[in-house]
Amino acid sequence: MTSSTNGFALITGASAGIGAIYADRLAKRGFNLILVARNQSRLNALAERLTKETGRSIETIAADLNDKAALAKIETLLREDPRITMLVNNAGIGSVASVLDGHVDSMESMINLNITALTRLTYAVAPTFVAKGSGTIINISSVVGIAVELLNGVYSASKSYVLSFGHALQRDLAGKGVRVQTVLPAATATEFWDVPAIRSKRKPRAR
Repeated sequence: MTSSTNGFALITGASAGIGAIYADRLAKRGFNLILVARNQSRLNALAERLTKETGRSIETIAADLNDKAALAKIETLLREDPRITMLVNNAGIGSVASVLDGHVDSMESMINLNITALTRLTYAVAPTFVAKGSGTIINISSVVGIAVELLNGVYSASKSYVLSFGHALQRDLAGKGVRVQTVLPAATATEFWDVPAIRSKRKPRAR
């Protein structure tokens, strides 16, 4: 495998959609990768393709970040692996259900993934990056974090949290050598839109 002065980027939700695009672009920019998602076969296929195309060192971890033990494993990795120089918090789920139609257990799972997991992983890696005086944290929010009325209220609120959290991270970390970026994608042609209730909102064309 090719060594990299950029270190390793750990990407959650990396098997498809925006996470897979980040994997592709970062590998082509000289980063080695640690790809995290639930679907091991998709991770393996992506890792194999990117290794052939870029020569980067790519590791995969099958983990459901809604599972406390799996989440703790990734937290430990972020705290203890000195190779990691970037965290991309991309894993998340969405919904368009109203408060009258949605199941509260599903909403709780959304909060756990979109907010709790993202927060815990950020808290795990931030002290390590500060100690090194360098590192990058990228959190994937959404345009609905601002236009909250467009989709499900819990989903929109979770993305508003990511945006607000990013402002606080910038305040706390920017002066310590850590770069913070909060990304607010608009409608993007990913598998998010393949859920029937969400598909009715009209899946955007791929660009």
